[in-house]
Order: sequence, then C-alpha cells, then structure tokens
Amino acid sequence: MAERELIDRDKLVLIDLQFHGFHGVKSEEKTLGQKFVVDVDAWMDLSVAGETDSISDTVSYTDIYGIAKDVVEGPSRNLLEAVAHRIASNALLKFPQISTIRVKVGKPHVAVRGIVDYLGVEILRHRKDVGGDRYYRLWIINNEWDPMCSIHRKEFLSIAFTVTFTGG
Repeated sequence: MAERELIDRDKLVLIDLQFHGFHGVKSEEKTLGQKFVVDVDAWMDLSVAGETDSISDTVSYTDIYGIAKDVVEGPSRNLLEAVAHRIASNALLKFPQISTIRVKVGKPHVAVRGIVDYLGVEILRHRKDVGGDRYYRLWIINNEWDPMCSIHRKEFLSIAFTVTFTGG
C-alpha cells in the first residue's frame, strides 16, 4: 500500500468544539459576539504513534484545540471563510506532520427564517497550500534552532534574500 494512501486514512478528529467569538459582518456580531461550533479533521500518519504509544510521535489534539480556540476567540473577522482558513493554515504551519486538514466553522444562532442546527463553511487545505508563493514562515527565537526553520539565527543574519509574493 502506498504511503500516501496510509496517510490519507489516518486522522485526528475534533468534533463540536464550542467557543464565543465576535465574527461577522453585522455590527451586533462584532459587539455582542455569539457561539461558534468548530470541527477539525487533521490527516497524518498515526502508525508510529500507534506502535510506540508515545505522544512525541503524534500531534496532540489539545494543541489543535488551542489553535481553534485562539482563532475563534481572537481578533474579529468578517467571514467564516477567514476564520476556517486561519485555523487550517495555523495548524499546517505549526505541525509539519499534518498532510491535509478539514475545518468546519458554524454559527448556530443565525438570523434566518427556519429551523437550523447551524450555518457555516467547510474548507479543505493541503500541506502544499501553505508553501510556495502564498505563505512564508521563518522562526528565529533566542538565537536557537527552531523545528520549523533550517536556518540558524547567526547564519540568517549573514544571508541576503528576496521574497516575491505572487497571487493571493
């Protein structure tokens, strides 16, 4: 079986996370806030963690929960699309083990005529979506190596480079 098929089968699942946030285009949404419901599926190879029974061989679902909480309870956004995108991109940037992530963000209390559980958005992002010409992340902290960066601070100070953003 191909490695890609194995990775696509395994995932961490977080369902029905509930937070109070201030997202929306209406002024009432930004001042009063409301409840948001979030689901996250994070695909990665979990076979090593299954064998070793070690948290160091996986991504803690509490860390993904923390990302969702920080985004939903953080700065106000107009669109749920932006909230979901921020959760997905933050998780992909922080955890290179994640190959694909699905994020659903819903508003249970919307002003529509009818009975609904919630209305919202669902997005799917892949590892390739956070590379290339849209996202750049360089961590240099206290003159130490960072797992997300292959350049040491001292080396970085002597390197000149140009970054060109295209698209998005």
